[in-house]
This record gives sequence, structure tokens and C-alpha cells, in this order.
Amino acid sequence: MTAEYDPGMIEVEIEDALPSPLFLDPNKREVQYERRQCRDEGRDVSQLEERFDALLDADAVTQEELHELLDASRELPVRPDFPYHEPSSLDGIRDARPEGPRQIEGGFDDLDDPYDVIYGGWLGAVAGCFLGKPVQGWSRDKIHSYLKASNQFPLSGYMRSDDELAEEYDIYNTVESSDAEGSMFVNDVPHMPVDDDIDYVAVGLGILDEYGVDFEPVDVANYWLQNLPVFNTYTAERVAYRNLLNLVMPPESATLRNPYREHVGALIRADMWGFVALGDPEQAAEYAWRDASVSHVKNGIYGEMFAAAMMAAAPFESDPRRLLEIGLSEIPAECRLAEAVSDVIEWRENGLDYEEAVERVHERWDESNQFDWVHTISNAEVLAIGLLWGEGDFGESLCLAVQAGFDTDSHAATLGSILGLLHGAEALPNDWTDPLDDTVETSLVSYQRQPISDLAAETLSLVRETGE
Repeated sequence: MTAEYDPGMIEVEIEDALPSPLFLDPNKREVQYERRQCRDEGRDVSQLEERFDALLDADAVTQEELHELLDASRELPVRPDFPYHEPSSLDGIRDARPEGPRQIEGGFDDLDDPYDVIYGGWLGAVAGCFLGKPVQGWSRDKIHSYLKASNQFPLSGYMRSDDELAEEYDIYNTVESSDAEGSMFVNDVPHMPVDDDIDYVAVGLGILDEYGVDFEPVDVANYWLQNLPVFNTYTAERVAYRNLLNLVMPPESATLRNPYREHVGALIRADMWGFVALGDPEQAAEYAWRDASVSHVKNGIYGEMFAAAMMAAAPFESDPRRLLEIGLSEIPAECRLAEAVSDVIEWRENGLDYEEAVERVHERWDESNQFDWVHTISNAEVLAIGLLWGEGDFGESLCLAVQAGFDTDSHAATLGSILGLLHGAEALPNDWTDPLDDTVETSLVSYQRQPISDLAAETLSLVRETGE
């Protein structure tokens, strides 16, 4: 493809971009995001531009007016000159993907110690999330400024809080691991606190435990409603949750009044599908599609499929570029995500240094705009940079990704999962695993405070049961 993807005009600053705290009712800001999303998808917005402008300029609008415009935007056609082919159905995606290995020769049966691999994936996901969580929502400049002021730059391990800098950087030093207002730095919490990125790894485990590998999107929806607290979901997931409560079932739950449908929320849910399909990237991607289609479309879905395929291949393929290529082989060849990740691969091949690559991502995406900050594509680019410039090294790759900014706990958790599967638990450095205290908290009733090792053992048990 020769067309260059332009994420569009920057419309709002992140401080002004946050939706209503509940994400439960459409508001003017969601209408603004919907227009941006439609443009990104290549929809012909021209016939609705005046309605968008009038509503956004109005002093007051009714829910009925908001609903009518959001509903009308769903019917907009894709422009004939749109250079990408981006289906959301599984068959459509498979028809549009490039050649790939689909399955790794030997696969799961060739693993010397499958528990070590799966435990490595769990530890990696938690470690990456723990690394990025203290600075989630911080700009790259603020991250760098804090690291330099606290003598932690360049980043080489978990970040520590600094009492002398607490007020300047809004750090609140508490030891309550579940206190969202408290510090999440490694010296202030005893283990990984509740975070939605890790919640979804446990959600995947629960779905498989309850429904098995033949689960369908509606089973994902039912599991959410029964086990996942609505206020521990965000953006696309919370809109989908709202739709499910109104008996709007998948796949419509992903599209009805959901301007976040290509945001990073599905990509962060990929882990379990890779864990239970080790050696089978195609199957991992299919599981990911079933999960993602509840809340996402197009590149939102592709992000989860891309990550799940890489995870399934990671224990068998140590070359970072090849891992990215395997992930790309399970999504449409002519989509915006494939183009963006391919660009990152090309930057590496052309000899760009790390800072130049990160700067290019920031030129494409404005991290002060929430739409850009939590988008699938921007965070996938950062993940790819961490993997390539870190050359597969566990700590180096994670630190490079988090220093780049954007949704730090999300992309680092996904990257950590890939790297943990690649290396296995025994090979992970103690500096990264000891602070976790083999303990994680989630917001799910069935998986509250759990030993990470037990979650890995339960995952392996499910793999063995489903493989019989």
C-alpha cells in the first residue's frame, strides 16, 4: 500500500477529552469521537458534517439528538477511494490476511516444560503492567522528567516513588494496594494491584473454565455481566457493557453508539487465547476474534488477533521481527494496523535509532488527545518498538516501551506476556519477578487475590483438558 494513514485532526486536549465518568450515556464528547472514528474508518461523513457541527456547537442537546446522530453515523458508507480493506467478520478477515504459518511445527507437544512457559506469560503480563501502571496517563515528557529528577533515567527496572517529588508529580504514597488514588510505584505496594489489563487475563481464564474452547461471543458477554464489575471497564468495553444491559447482543454490542470501537481495550485481552493455543497462531487469533467482537470492530479486533497470534508463537520463535510477522499474518494485509506495524519494522531495518522511531509515533499520534492515547494502532506501534529495539530482552524491551509513553500499562502488559512466553518463567530476571511476590489482585469475585503460580497452573490444566 502506498497510501499514508493520517489519524486526522487533533481536536481536544486529554484533560478535556475524558468522557463522562460513567461512560454510560452518550455525550457531546462521544459525538466528537464518533466523527473522528468515522473519518478513520473511511466513512463518507460529508452528509452529516452539518449535523455534527450543529450538535457540537449547541449549548445544550438532548439524549435523543445524540442517539439519532450516533445511529445515523453507523449507516455511512465507506468512501470508494479508501485505500484499506478492513472487514470485521472472521471469514472476511481470514480471506484478507497474507500467508502465514497458521500452526508452528511441533507446537505444544514439543514444549519441554509447558507450565514454565505459561507461568512466564502470566508473570510477564503482570510485570509489564506493574512497570507501566504508576505513569499511566502521564505524557512522555512527564515520564522522562520524573525519571531524570529521581535519577532513574534511562529506565532499567520498576520505577520508585520519591517523597521529595511527590507533590510536583502528583504521587500519593500509600501502601493500600487497592487504592486507586494511591501511589502505584513498586516501593509503595506489596504486589500487583487491581488493573483492568490483568483483570482480562483472568476473565479469559474464567470464560474457558465455564464454557470451554467452544465459547462464542455471547458467552463472553454473559461472563462479563456475571463476573466483571461494570466500573472496572472503560471506553469500548463499558459502552458494550451498556449495550448488553439493554439486551443488545454481539456483534451489535460493539457498534451501537460506540466511538471507542478501535481503541486498545481488545488488544489487552489477548493473553489467555495465546496461552491456550500455544503453537497455533491461527486458533489463538480465532479465540481473540470471538472475544474482541463483543466490543470492537476492524482494527480494534485486529489488535487482539495480532497479539494473540504472537503469544501463541512466542515459545517457538525468538526473533522479534518474525514474531511481528506471524502476528500480522492473522490480520488483513491491507489494514491500517498492518501498515503501521510494517512501518515500524521498516524503520528498524533502515537503521533508525530508538528515539527517532518513538518520535515518529508521536508525530502520527498526539498523546494529549485521549482518542490517540488509547488507540489500538498507536499502542501497537509502541509495542513493536519495544520488541524490536529491545531485541527480545525482557527488561530492556519493557523499559523502552514504557519510556515511549501512550497507554503504558496496557502495551507493556501485552509485550510482557509475549516476552514471558518467549523466555519462560525460570529465565526471567529476579529483579522483575521478586517484587511481584507471586501475587496479583483482580476485581473479579472468583479471582480476587491470587498466587500467579496458581493461575498459571489452572491455565495449564485447562489446556490439557481441552487438548484431550
